[in-house]
Amino acid sequence: MMRKFEELPIFKQSHNLVIKLYKFTETFPDSEKYGLTSQIRRSAVSVPANIVEGLHRNTTKELIAFMYNARGSAGELLYHLLLSKDLNYLEKEVYLELDEITQEILKQLNGRIRSEKRKLNIIS
Repeated sequence: MMRKFEELPIFKQSHNLVIKLYKFTETFPDSEKYGLTSQIRRSAVSVPANIVEGLHRNTTKELIAFMYNARGSAGELLYHLLLSKDLNYLEKEVYLELDEITQEILKQLNGRIRSEKRKLNIIS
């Protein structure tokens, strides 16, 4: 029986990252409202949203596909965070913290993808 998605560590961590990013992006310049602020929020929200959607699909193959989507969004977020630091919208310490959390989420996604592929005897 599948646990509630809210109980999964990968969901909790990615959801908490979204909350943090919403707070940090509130301080971004108004000129970035429809630019970088929107992009960061969109890519961050996409991670837990894809995890949840994948868990609610019918097949393991579909779950894997949505985990890949989540991984892609996390990768996109890494760039947005780097750009935010380089534009001085994020302090270096904040950037390093957010980058570390995102990298950990990527590791967890990779582990989940490998685990699900093993169930299907898919080797890559």
